[in-house]
Amino acid sequence: MANLNDLKLRISSVKSTQKITSAMKMVAAAKLRRAQEQAEASRPYAERMERMLGSLAASAGKQPGASPLLAGTGKDDVHLLIVAAADRGLCGGFNSNIVKEARKKAHELIKAGKTVKFYCIGRKSRDQLRREFGPNIVDTIEDVAKPSLSFDKATTVSDTVLRMFDAGEFDVCTIFYAKFKSVIVQIPTAQQLIPFEAEGDADASGLSDGGIYDYEPSDEKILSDLLPRNISIQIFKAMLENAASEHGARMSAMDSATRNAGEMIDRLSIQYNRTRQANITNELIEIISAKEAL
Repeated sequence: MANLNDLKLRISSVKSTQKITSAMKMVAAAKLRRAQEQAEASRPYAERMERMLGSLAASAGKQPGASPLLAGTGKDDVHLLIVAAADRGLCGGFNSNIVKEARKKAHELIKAGKTVKFYCIGRKSRDQLRREFGPNIVDTIEDVAKPSLSFDKATTVSDTVLRMFDAGEFDVCTIFYAKFKSVIVQIPTAQQLIPFEAEGDADASGLSDGGIYDYEPSDEKILSDLLPRNISIQIFKAMLENAASEHGARMSAMDSATRNAGEMIDRLSIQYNRTRQANITNELIEIISAKEAL
């Protein structure tokens, strides 16, 4: 009977776990909808900003005295990698996939003789990088989504990054995050922030239609104002994409955990019933054997 008691306790434990994972799945699903809407709403503005800057940079970036945020420092010896992950786990491979991309990039840079620094957004990115790159982590920001994810949190990160850049602490800055595609698909993405690097040229962006445009004030003044703001916008977009990806990954992971718990309960129940039946059969055999002996 001791074996039956053990099975009963195990079935009860797995049922409790199943209730928890089911509840976490519903909570993630409730948060996902709003996070997905925010991420999708941020894309057009962030992409348009990047395209406009790409159009301006095509002409102003090659001129003498161009902003270092656009032209760079003239070298790429020190790289700052911003790794945006979550503060909590239980979301499948969401955190690991982002950190894996950042770690891969770091190894490539170190192999090429570059210096690598990390700025961690989220507790999990710091925890996963600390063992291998502990001395290289320059700063960490946690709980960016508490009480809610706001543009101020992105501004806090961008202000720190710009202050480090102005102090000459790095030459190139790249952010790593997960772009939300669906509940089961989140794409680890790397985006260079400093110096500014547009995805594609101005013609591909749709801004160039053969017309000639004059900007007021000058291109240089517009860029000096928009380039720092663009860093905040792109970081905020990455945070929103990460939030949606995290909730989607957690929802998918908890759904799998709930189904796995159900399958385990079924297996344990079958094992329990077979063991119980075997015990009953043995008891009947003992009773019959004792009767025949008498």
